[in-house]
Amino acid sequence: MTNRRLQQIKGHLLVEDKCAEMAAPNSPLSTHVLNTGIGVPGARMPLSLHRQDPSTSLWNLLTTGITNDDGRCPGLISRELFTPAVYKLRFETGKYWESLGETSFYPYVEIVFTITDHSQKFHIPLLCSRFSYSTYRGS
Repeated sequence: MTNRRLQQIKGHLLVEDKCAEMAAPNSPLSTHVLNTGIGVPGARMPLSLHRQDPSTSLWNLLTTGITNDDGRCPGLISRELFTPAVYKLRFETGKYWESLGETSFYPYVEIVFTITDHSQKFHIPLLCSRFSYSTYRGS
């Protein structure tokens, strides 16, 4: 009975993972985290996406997520919601390093970027170690 229940749960998890991966091509924004300290994907790192309100300069939370085993977080935002604006991706690097039993100089990393042509595809990777990080605009 326990074996059958585990198979049912496994089936549900595989379906959810497949749906999340299928959502990735529709998202105009993607990200990828790489742990450069040991050369592996930054798996299970919490992150959030925000858009700045131009009239108040306040940040509005759009979505939250956690990177998968490949360090990716597919389906961040739909094309319909992706409008020209200033955005921020916030990566919870301190929590990530803590989950690995390590400390980090940076408790979080925020990458702020401007979207003017929302018809393009944008990829914003985060390369990080415990004491440094870098990013760039990919496609």
